[in-house]
Amino acid sequence: MSEVASAFKVTAGYTQRVAEDLAVNKQEQERVRADLTRLQGELLQLEESEQVLAKMQDVLVGAGESDAGQGKDGKKASVPAARRGKGVTGQEKAPRRAKSPEALAGKAAPVRGAGEETWAVLAGRYLAGQSEPKSAAEVSAALAGAHPQRKVQATVVRNALEQGVARGLLERSKQGRSVYYSPVTAPSCDEPAVSVQ
Repeated sequence: MSEVASAFKVTAGYTQRVAEDLAVNKQEQERVRADLTRLQGELLQLEESEQVLAKMQDVLVGAGESDAGQGKDGKKASVPAARRGKGVTGQEKAPRRAKSPEALAGKAAPVRGAGEETWAVLAGRYLAGQSEPKSAAEVSAALAGAHPQRKVQATVVRNALEQGVARGLLERSKQGRSVYYSPVTAPSCDEPAVSVQ
Protein backbone atom coordinates (compact mmCIF):
# COMPACT_ATOMS: atom_id res chain seq x y z
CA MET A 1 0.00 0.00 0.00
CA SER A 2 2.84 2.35 0.70
CA GLU A 3 3.95 2.13 -2.94
CA VAL A 4 0.46 3.10 -4.14
CA ALA A 5 0.30 6.02 -1.70
CA SER A 6 3.76 7.13 -2.74
CA ALA A 7 2.83 6.99 -6.44
CA PHE A 8 -0.36 8.95 -5.70
CA LYS A 9 1.64 11.69 -3.92
CA VAL A 10 4.09 11.93 -6.85
CA THR A 11 1.22 12.16 -9.35
CA ALA A 12 -0.55 14.80 -7.23
CA GLY A 13 2.68 16.80 -6.96
CA TYR A 14 3.19 16.72 -10.74
CA THR A 15 -0.44 17.66 -11.34
CA GLN A 16 -0.19 20.68 -9.05
CA ARG A 17 3.13 21.77 -10.61
CA VAL A 18 1.74 21.48 -14.17
CA ALA A 19 -1.36 23.49 -13.16
CA GLU A 20 0.87 26.24 -11.69
CA ASP A 21 3.09 26.28 -14.80
CA LEU A 22 0.02 26.48 -17.02
CA ALA A 23 -1.32 29.49 -15.06
CA VAL A 24 2.06 31.25 -15.30
CA ASN A 25 2.17 30.49 -19.04
CA LYS A 26 -1.27 32.03 -19.58
CA GLN A 27 -0.31 35.17 -17.63
CA GLU A 28 2.85 35.51 -19.70
CA GLN A 29 0.81 35.13 -22.92
CA GLU A 30 -1.52 37.95 -21.80
CA ARG A 31 1.46 40.19 -20.97
CA VAL A 32 3.11 39.54 -24.34
CA ARG A 33 -0.19 40.16 -26.18
CA ALA A 34 -0.58 43.49 -24.38
CA ASP A 35 3.01 44.46 -25.29
CA LEU A 36 2.42 43.43 -28.89
CA THR A 37 -0.75 45.56 -29.12
CA ARG A 38 1.07 48.55 -27.62
CA LEU A 39 4.03 48.13 -29.99
CA GLN A 40 1.74 47.81 -33.01
CA GLY A 41 0.08 51.09 -32.02
CA GLU A 42 3.45 52.80 -31.63
CA LEU A 43 4.58 51.43 -35.01
CA LEU A 44 1.44 52.78 -36.66
CA GLN A 45 2.05 56.23 -35.15
CA LEU A 46 5.67 56.18 -36.30
CA GLU A 47 4.65 55.18 -39.83
CA GLU A 48 2.11 58.02 -39.96
CA SER A 49 4.72 60.49 -38.69
CA GLU A 50 7.17 59.21 -41.30
CA GLN A 51 4.67 59.90 -44.08
CA VAL A 52 4.06 63.44 -42.83
CA LEU A 53 7.79 64.11 -42.46
CA ALA A 54 8.50 62.70 -45.92
CA LYS A 55 5.87 65.03 -47.41
CA MET A 56 7.36 67.98 -45.55
CA GLN A 57 10.84 67.05 -46.75
CA ASP A 58 9.63 66.75 -50.35
CA VAL A 59 8.05 70.20 -50.13
CA LEU A 60 11.13 71.75 -48.51
CA VAL A 61 13.59 70.10 -50.92
CA GLY A 62 11.44 71.10 -53.90
CA ALA A 63 11.18 74.70 -52.68
CA GLY A 64 14.91 74.84 -51.90
CA GLU A 65 15.90 73.50 -55.32
CA SER A 66 13.65 75.93 -57.20
CA ASP A 67 14.85 78.98 -55.24
CA ALA A 68 18.51 78.16 -54.57
CA GLY A 69 19.31 76.94 -58.06
CA GLN A 70 18.40 80.22 -59.78
CA GLY A 71 20.77 83.14 -60.28
CA LYS A 72 19.74 86.79 -60.52
CA ASP A 73 19.06 86.56 -64.25
CA GLY A 74 17.04 83.35 -63.90
CA LYS A 75 19.89 81.09 -65.08
CA LYS A 76 20.90 78.08 -63.03
CA ALA A 77 23.76 78.92 -60.70
CA SER A 78 26.76 76.61 -60.61
CA VAL A 79 28.60 75.59 -57.48
CA PRO A 80 32.30 76.55 -57.44
CA ALA A 81 34.66 73.59 -57.85
CA ALA A 82 36.19 74.17 -54.41
CA ARG A 83 32.80 73.65 -52.74
CA ARG A 84 31.72 70.69 -54.88
CA GLY A 85 33.96 68.18 -53.15
CA LYS A 86 36.39 65.69 -54.61
CA GLY A 87 35.33 63.81 -57.71
CA VAL A 88 31.97 65.56 -58.06
CA THR A 89 31.37 67.41 -61.29
CA GLY A 90 28.65 69.87 -62.05
CA GLN A 91 26.97 67.32 -64.31
CA GLU A 92 26.50 64.66 -61.61
CA LYS A 93 23.17 64.56 -59.84
CA ALA A 94 22.33 63.49 -56.33
CA PRO A 95 20.58 60.12 -56.11
CA ARG A 96 16.82 60.41 -56.40
CA ARG A 97 14.73 59.63 -53.39
CA ALA A 98 11.68 57.45 -53.61
CA LYS A 99 8.51 59.49 -53.85
CA SER A 100 5.70 59.14 -51.38
CA PRO A 101 2.59 57.20 -52.45
CA GLU A 102 0.66 60.48 -52.61
CA ALA A 103 3.22 62.02 -54.96
CA LEU A 104 3.14 58.95 -57.19
CA ALA A 105 -0.65 59.10 -57.29
CA GLY A 106 -0.50 62.77 -58.32
CA LYS A 107 -2.01 64.07 -55.12
CA ALA A 108 -0.56 67.31 -53.84
CA ALA A 109 -0.24 67.86 -50.13
CA PRO A 110 -2.87 70.33 -48.91
CA VAL A 111 -1.27 73.74 -48.71
CA ARG A 112 -2.36 76.31 -46.17
CA GLY A 113 -3.97 79.21 -48.01
CA ALA A 114 -2.77 82.76 -47.66
CA GLY A 115 -4.04 84.28 -44.45
CA GLU A 116 -5.00 80.93 -42.91
CA GLU A 117 -3.62 80.25 -39.47
CA THR A 118 -1.31 77.34 -38.76
CA TRP A 119 -2.52 74.21 -37.00
CA ALA A 120 -0.33 75.15 -34.03
CA VAL A 121 -2.14 78.47 -33.62
CA LEU A 122 -5.57 76.91 -34.11
CA ALA A 123 -4.82 74.06 -31.68
CA GLY A 124 -3.48 76.48 -29.07
CA ARG A 125 -6.56 78.69 -29.37
CA TYR A 126 -8.86 75.67 -29.07
CA LEU A 127 -7.06 74.38 -25.97
CA ALA A 128 -7.13 77.85 -24.37
CA GLY A 129 -10.94 77.68 -24.42
CA GLN A 130 -11.10 74.27 -22.75
CA SER A 131 -11.42 73.60 -19.05
CA GLU A 132 -9.57 70.28 -19.10
CA PRO A 133 -6.68 68.75 -21.09
CA LYS A 134 -7.50 67.20 -24.47
CA SER A 135 -5.90 64.41 -26.48
CA ALA A 136 -4.53 64.97 -29.98
CA ALA A 137 -7.48 63.01 -31.40
CA GLU A 138 -9.97 65.26 -29.59
CA VAL A 139 -8.18 68.38 -30.82
CA SER A 140 -8.10 67.00 -34.38
CA ALA A 141 -11.82 66.23 -34.29
CA ALA A 142 -12.65 69.69 -32.95
CA LEU A 143 -10.50 71.41 -35.59
CA ALA A 144 -12.03 69.28 -38.35
CA GLY A 145 -15.49 70.42 -37.23
CA ALA A 146 -14.43 74.04 -36.94
CA HIS A 147 -12.55 74.11 -40.27
CA PRO A 148 -14.33 71.76 -42.70
CA GLN A 149 -12.68 73.44 -45.71
CA ARG A 150 -9.23 72.27 -44.58
CA LYS A 151 -8.01 68.69 -44.50
CA VAL A 152 -7.16 67.80 -40.91
CA GLN A 153 -4.62 65.03 -40.33
CA ALA A 154 -4.22 63.74 -36.79
CA THR A 155 -0.44 63.38 -37.16
CA VAL A 156 -0.10 66.99 -38.33
CA VAL A 157 -2.16 68.22 -35.38
CA ARG A 158 -0.12 66.02 -33.00
CA ASN A 159 3.11 67.50 -34.43
CA ALA A 160 1.68 71.00 -34.02
CA LEU A 161 0.81 70.23 -30.39
CA GLU A 162 4.34 68.92 -29.78
CA GLN A 163 5.70 72.16 -31.30
CA GLY A 164 3.60 74.07 -28.78
CA VAL A 165 5.08 71.97 -25.98
CA ALA A 166 8.62 72.56 -27.29
CA ARG A 167 8.00 76.30 -27.41
CA GLY A 168 6.62 76.32 -23.86
CA LEU A 169 3.10 77.32 -24.94
CA LEU A 170 1.45 73.99 -24.11
CA GLU A 171 1.84 71.37 -21.40
CA ARG A 172 1.84 67.63 -22.02
CA SER A 173 0.51 65.20 -19.41
CA LYS A 174 0.29 61.43 -19.51
CA GLN A 175 -2.46 59.29 -18.06
CA GLY A 176 -1.52 55.67 -18.62
CA ARG A 177 -0.63 55.41 -22.30
CA SER A 178 -2.72 58.44 -23.29
CA VAL A 179 -1.20 61.88 -23.81
CA TYR A 180 -3.18 65.05 -23.11
CA TYR A 181 -2.40 68.68 -23.93
CA SER A 182 -3.39 71.91 -22.20
CA PRO A 183 -2.23 75.52 -22.33
CA VAL A 184 0.56 76.54 -19.98
CA THR A 185 -0.94 78.00 -16.85
CA ALA A 186 0.42 81.33 -15.70
CA PRO A 187 1.74 81.36 -12.11
CA SER A 188 -0.80 82.70 -9.66
CA CYS A 189 -0.30 86.02 -7.86
CA ASP A 190 -0.13 84.18 -4.51
CA GLU A 191 3.11 82.44 -5.43
CA PRO A 192 6.27 84.31 -4.40
CA ALA A 193 8.31 85.77 -7.22
CA VAL A 194 11.74 84.25 -7.72
CA SER A 195 14.47 86.82 -7.99
CA VAL A 196 17.71 86.18 -9.80
CA GLN A 197 20.73 87.91 -8.29
